[in-house]
Amino acid sequence: MNRPSDQIGQVKKIASFEPRERDMNTQNNHSLTNGSNELDLMSPEDMTSKEYYLDSNAHFAVHEELLKDEIRTKTFRNAIINNRHLFKDKVVLDIGCGVGIFSLFAAKAGAKMVIAVEKSNVIEYAKRIIRANRYDKVRGRIEDIQLPDGIDKVDIIIAEWMGYCLFYDSIIQSVIYARDKFLKPDGLIFPDRATMYMVGIEDRDYKEDKVEWWSTVYGYNMSCLKNYVMREPLIDNVDKRQICTDHFPLKTFDLKTMTVNDINVASKFRLRALRDDYIHAFVTYFLVEFTACSQRTVINTAPGAGYTHWKHTVFYFPDCVTIQQDEQLEGDFSCKKKLDFEIDFKFNGKISNLQSQNRYFMK
Repeated sequence: MNRPSDQIGQVKKIASFEPRERDMNTQNNHSLTNGSNELDLMSPEDMTSKEYYLDSNAHFAVHEELLKDEIRTKTFRNAIINNRHLFKDKVVLDIGCGVGIFSLFAAKAGAKMVIAVEKSNVIEYAKRIIRANRYDKVRGRIEDIQLPDGIDKVDIIIAEWMGYCLFYDSIIQSVIYARDKFLKPDGLIFPDRATMYMVGIEDRDYKEDKVEWWSTVYGYNMSCLKNYVMREPLIDNVDKRQICTDHFPLKTFDLKTMTVNDINVASKFRLRALRDDYIHAFVTYFLVEFTACSQRTVINTAPGAGYTHWKHTVFYFPDCVTIQQDEQLEGDFSCKKKLDFEIDFKFNGKISNLQSQNRYFMK
């Protein structure tokens, strides 16, 4: 990558450190743990299979999948590059920078300084990538959680903080921590708003393949496992043709103001049938927004909106609902920080009636 003519002579600084959350447990009985001093100081070339297991984000396949997710990567690129007026001469904090692609976008958009944060040892490759693209100089990891000399606060935080079902394997707590400690009062977060949605789907064939299959396995009865299988949500791509209800917004999260406790979700929902059909499962997905952009910029993970690595979260329940067009199914959806889910619903239709209480756990 060549520097734009208006950046010749300017120095792009990339600093890296790992923000330690207030409630982080530092006690561990293992000699090497993700985030431990021994693992932090180890270069990627010296890592063995054991270290890669403990530092899963150091695997190149993880970052390849993220970079090849064009909806994710191109939306971040457009949000940054198409809003140079927001980044010009600003100090930017890139949390969970990975191989540094968003840091490079920010530098190209005219940021005065980009501070890249990454807990994984892939940060060593990020440094080399940044140098190879002629953005110098690269600062070392800042273990004491201090910004570079002369920098008290940052103007913009960039973070791809979303996980499966929005919060599974998410760095949202790190973003909230960094916002409270490092972001200026009028600072920006990219992206800064997210909404979790629910929809009902017909999915008999796949449900039978994933759940009913356990009824007889090579001639042996393993049906006792079916209940446990259904309690673990499935992460997979859902065909939009399976959707048989409208989409219900469960909760909207504003990263400028939310706290860690806001990660909990407790929402009533109402789904209206779009046609006569069966409902075998509920699906959750999310939409995130970059509200500071001059034009509406979003990442939409809904079924049919295009492939993303987040896919969709499918919650099967034991029976199925036979529903007619315009009939409504009502219930309660809750999700706690540890991603324990409860979906309780009641349906009284012309053809069928069903009341169901369901518990799910993401592992």
